[in-house]
Amino acid sequence: MKYIFYTLPLLLAASISAFGQNEKKHFDKVLDLNEVTIEQRKNTIHTERLPDVHNTYITAGKKSEVVQLEGVNGNIAEKTGRHIFAKIPGVFVYDMDGSGNQINISTRGLDPHRSWEYNIRQNGVITNSDMYGYPASHYSPAMESVQRVELVRGTASLQFGAQFGGMINYVTKAPDTTRAFTFETINSAGSFGLFSSYNAIGGKVGKLTYQAYFQTRHSKGYRKNAKSDAQSQFVSLSYEVTPSLRIKAELGRSKYIYQIPGPLTDAMFEADPRQSTRSRNYFNPDIYIPSIVLDWKISPATQLKFTNSGVYGARNSVMFDAFANVPDTISAITKSYRTRQVDIDNFKSFTSELRLLHQYQFAGINNVVSGGVQYMHNKLRRRQQGKGTTGSDFDLTLTDPTFGRDLYMTTDNIALFIENMIYLTPQWTVSPGFRIESGATDMTGRISYYDPGNLPNTIKHQFPLFGISSQYRISSNSRAYAGFSQAYRPVVFKDIIPASVLERVDKNLKDAYGYNLEAGVSGNVKDVLKYDISVFQLLINHRMGTVSMRDENNNAYLLRTTTGDSRTRGVEAYLEYTPFKTSSGALPTELSVFTSTSYFDAQYIKGNAIVNNENTSVAGNRVEGVPTWISRNGIQFQYKKLSSTLQYSYVSSNFANPLNTVEPSANGTIGKVPGYGLLDLNATLRLGTAYTLRMGVNNITNKQYFTKRPTMYPGAGIWTSDGRSFQVSVGIKI
Repeated sequence: MKYIFYTLPLLLAASISAFGQNEKKHFDKVLDLNEVTIEQRKNTIHTERLPDVHNTYITAGKKSEVVQLEGVNGNIAEKTGRHIFAKIPGVFVYDMDGSGNQINISTRGLDPHRSWEYNIRQNGVITNSDMYGYPASHYSPAMESVQRVELVRGTASLQFGAQFGGMINYVTKAPDTTRAFTFETINSAGSFGLFSSYNAIGGKVGKLTYQAYFQTRHSKGYRKNAKSDAQSQFVSLSYEVTPSLRIKAELGRSKYIYQIPGPLTDAMFEADPRQSTRSRNYFNPDIYIPSIVLDWKISPATQLKFTNSGVYGARNSVMFDAFANVPDTISAITKSYRTRQVDIDNFKSFTSELRLLHQYQFAGINNVVSGGVQYMHNKLRRRQQGKGTTGSDFDLTLTDPTFGRDLYMTTDNIALFIENMIYLTPQWTVSPGFRIESGATDMTGRISYYDPGNLPNTIKHQFPLFGISSQYRISSNSRAYAGFSQAYRPVVFKDIIPASVLERVDKNLKDAYGYNLEAGVSGNVKDVLKYDISVFQLLINHRMGTVSMRDENNNAYLLRTTTGDSRTRGVEAYLEYTPFKTSSGALPTELSVFTSTSYFDAQYIKGNAIVNNENTSVAGNRVEGVPTWISRNGIQFQYKKLSSTLQYSYVSSNFANPLNTVEPSANGTIGKVPGYGLLDLNATLRLGTAYTLRMGVNNITNKQYFTKRPTMYPGAGIWTSDGRSFQVSVGIKI
């Protein structure tokens, strides 16, 4: 594989020389490879779209959204997803481990657990903990540090990575390059003991541009025993070697300790949704994201970017892990609590990616080609079922040095990718592309209750992926787009670890694979009506599951294997109508109403689940955790320096298991998840360029609700989301 890594740049260079003769002819008007930041857009309250070519990526013909955080009226300090993604239709927000600790979202009926269906990036650098072993993103930077959020749906999988969800890129604030030193502080306080402090410096000295921040946040949480203590740091140094060559080094770090209040049963939730079933459970990720990026504009038509980055750190937890109806009590015999379970994951994930973007003419037709190579080497060590202390504090100490599970998952993977955008006319582009994934993941180690000879497992990743997208510019402000792209989801660590001696794992496991298909129209009618309406189909084959089997001795066992296929069809619609707008320099007056609504039809087209030790077909059942309707609707008013948003969010009911069980179980793990509607009011007041005041009241009606019944971390059962809360933030820039 390493030979491919070295030869691809030569092939790309050859393409430059082959088409270089006419690289600039008629092309100055086609695109500009430079990234341009327009200051007036930072405070926009409308959702934007990415340009046809963005950095070294081709986004023409793909559904994309850009959210400028300065224009969001919402609870930024606690990363409230329904505020940040209010105008992106179909975003499902999963409240999992405390307000402000993590953003957990999905689109198109995928799994929202730590947003792990996406290729997640910060400034273009991958932050997923282990893309093949455990693709969750435990990295949690301060949202106050983010200037904008870029989201490209699943048809971008060929360029960013093979994830079904697509890509989310959190772009940090850029320093003021006209000054040698600037300082910004944002301090927030609110309900449930919230206090957050974000402090940043930045500037430019000679050819060196720098930016750094430090953030801390504390909250007691909505529920009893739900305290959070978080911090994050970030530093960025960018040196302009020449006007066309820039080297940037960055280091991000996030850490938090979350006291986990435990799951609830339905009866507990009805009696008191703020109660706690656990007081001794804790979760603690500590993640570092280093990166070095070389960005070279070889010519006005050619750009090369070489990125080396890593994800290093740990995911720790200490828990009394049991169903909600199993109390954590002091033993009458020992006069102490039972020992807790200690789990530790260590991540060492390295990524090297070389990308090249080149514009050229061939046979008189304008083209843009984007291609490259990506190499990943990930090593995940998972230690679980350690015997911890009987104490109540966060403590990873073991009373027995041997873990019940001590496993390694090592991945080497290389991907080659290329996409070529062809201008059939100045308005119409077609962009075919492909991605070749080649690699393998090896699992080794020890499980105390399992035959060592049955444990080693290897999953090969061998996928040629193809896609094509097309776009037609109806006018300068509107377009029609369509795309198809294949994708796959690697088998992750939890899929291949047998939970007990009664489970076995298929030695011929295959990664889930399928495709994204989408078509839509987006645009702006006279700056009065903004719209983006699309339809899609997402197919996933080889979903993981469990089937009941018998061995040669007629002994029953459970086999973890690929059991089913699912298909999600839907409509995503964003409409914003501005009946009134006046402009007086930089102080506009504007009234707008918007809706961001999606409809999902997510069904199993093949699959089995176990009922009374028998395999039962789930074909035709709805996919668990996928609501039929997600709708966010709001009224926005902007008057000079004041901007406010009144928003109503609705999410319909969904099922917790593939069997679509309606009646809840005694322990709260299965049953329907009721629909809910939430009303929020948030406002922002800007006093000049130096001072910003944000205020808000969220969940005005104090709706008691929950978003999902998880089957894994943080525990099976009901997890109450926040009731009515207030917050205020004060920002100062000097």
